[in-house]
Amino acid sequence: MNYTIKLLEGDLDKTKYLAEWKDESTGKTHTNVFALGSVCNFPATIKEGDEFYFKIDSSYVSNCAVCMAYYPKPSKSIAIKIVLINN
Repeated sequence: MNYTIKLLEGDLDKTKYLAEWKDESTGKTHTNVFALGSVCNFPATIKEGDEFYFKIDSSYVSNCAVCMAYYPKPSKSIAIKIVLINN
């Protein structure tokens, strides 16, 4: 559940995400990204590369078991709620 989300459009406070981040396992640099902070309610149907709309979920409470296996992720995270999925 160490997902990295890339902001493609929208007006989000720039202090909430990283303008640039390098994935140490792949060596790839990504722009405008943040780590998924709401792992318990992220839809399993969303796959890598899918685009979706979201809103910040300020009421999110973690209530599930989360695998602690390490995979690099941005240092900033945001809890989000999916609004619309574009597959």
